Amino acid sequence: MGLILILGYVAAAILGLEALYAVVRFLRLFVLPKAGFRYNLSKLGQWAIVTGSTDGIGKGYAKALARRGLNVYLISRNYSKLQDVEKEIKAINDKIDVKILAIDFSKLSDIYSQIESEIANLDIGVLVNNVGVSCAYPEYYLDIDKQVTQNIVNVNIVSINEMTRVVLPKMVAKKKGAIINIASISAETPTPLLAVYAASKSYVDSVTLAFQKEYQSKGIIIQSVLPAFVCSNMSKIRRSSLFAPSADTFATSALNTVGIANRTHGYWPHELQACITNLLPRSAKISLYFSQLSGLRVKALKYLTKQK
Repeated sequence: MGLILILGYVAAAILGLEALYAVVRFLRLFVLPKAGFRYNLSKLGQWAIVTGSTDGIGKGYAKALARRGLNVYLISRNYSKLQDVEKEIKAINDKIDVKILAIDFSKLSDIYSQIESEIANLDIGVLVNNVGVSCAYPEYYLDIDKQVTQNIVNVNIVSINEMTRVVLPKMVAKKKGAIINIASISAETPTPLLAVYAASKSYVDSVTLAFQKEYQSKGIIIQSVLPAFVCSNMSKIRRSSLFAPSADTFATSALNTVGIANRTHGYWPHELQACITNLLPRSAKISLYFSQLSGLRVKALKYLTKQK
């Protein structure tokens, strides 16, 4: 048997194993949970904390957790919106308790001491670190106000560190808990015109996987979720589609993956999208994203000009 033929068999075997792994992963993440084979989150604790919970993915997670029977603690900036979401969640499950706390995560003063004090006596089972901000539209770095980029760091990065520092000790003490950190598919590739935002999400993804390795022996689940587009105020997508689902659809799907995968795109079309784009060389992806976002930037600037 020739060397080339042997190498061909080896390559075919590797591809076959990779395909089998992909099929098994797909079934475990997106099929079996719908049949009831999913992690029992309620055994981790009575309460779930969700940051950035008045819109989009955060609100979707809060509602999905309520359906799973957990009490929900909503932390976000706008108090009146928090009250509205509180009513929505109580309408979903009137047997659970809901608490709200208005916090602006862009301010670093003593907000985390306040949060720590507020939740001191609660049995926290799940923390969803969702709060996040981006630029109003794709833009060149030097044309973005310095405060905007500082807010991205404070909200997207510092909040992950500090909320984990507040909640994780309580979980370690009882040897159970789950922390879900919402990154982004943009974390996988440097993204021109959204450079600081994408880099902040790369930090979220990286630190999450490192924390998971550090604390898995303590019984703690720490998961990185990397969604693509979802209907929300941040994405400015109003109509749902297969590849841009409603926040409720995405959050329900992603929550089903907790305890199964440490890193996931949360929703099967997003998983497929990532698989396809990751076939491209990184340089090609960077160029592709730059081209797409340049077009969005032009449209945004034209819209802003008309509004003047």
